[in-house]
Amino acid sequence: MADEATNHYFDAVPSTPDRRREITTRIWDREMMFTTSSGVFATDGLDKATAVFLQHSTPPSGGTILDLGCGWGPIACAIATMVPEADVWAVDTNERALDLTRTNAIALGADVHAVLPEDVPADLVLDEIWSNPPIRIGKAALHELLLQWLPRLAPDGTARMVVAKNLGADSLQTWLNAQGWPTVRLASLKGFRILQVSRPSRP
Repeated sequence: MADEATNHYFDAVPSTPDRRREITTRIWDREMMFTTSSGVFATDGLDKATAVFLQHSTPPSGGTILDLGCGWGPIACAIATMVPEADVWAVDTNERALDLTRTNAIALGADVHAVLPEDVPADLVLDEIWSNPPIRIGKAALHELLLQWLPRLAPDGTARMVVAKNLGADSLQTWLNAQGWPTVRLASLKGFRILQVSRPSRP
């Protein structure tokens, strides 16, 4: 969450001063340095949900990957660093978060397209979506967000996301299945669920 109660990490333009700091974290056995700031999600470092998500995931083999709700970019930058042949996109509504993601990608020598949702090419087909989704935007807004992006998956594409059990992971899985998006639980760890969503099978 952002530093002040009046400012949220999903605000387009945070009202808090841009106070930047550097943090170091280990992702997939590699030490990586990132710049974070106030007014974005997980200002103080890698949040617990994303840490659990990455610890229990392996880098994709390539393809076109979207980090949905990228924050300052740990998922997108880690994928682009470890799998340089992947076409990595990072989406957020917070302009400061996108600027940080671009800064971090450059510092890591990684290639990441960090853009607002409306700036993703309309014809871009996604092989994978990775996400620590912005649960706190509310259930209706989250459902709308997922139904906006899941249809952009390739026929054999998948979405992977991490959701806290106490923030509705199980009900989200039930809802996705009810919407016709087959969703399975890959892991349940430290109070979090890692879910995988597949495209519906063609009749």
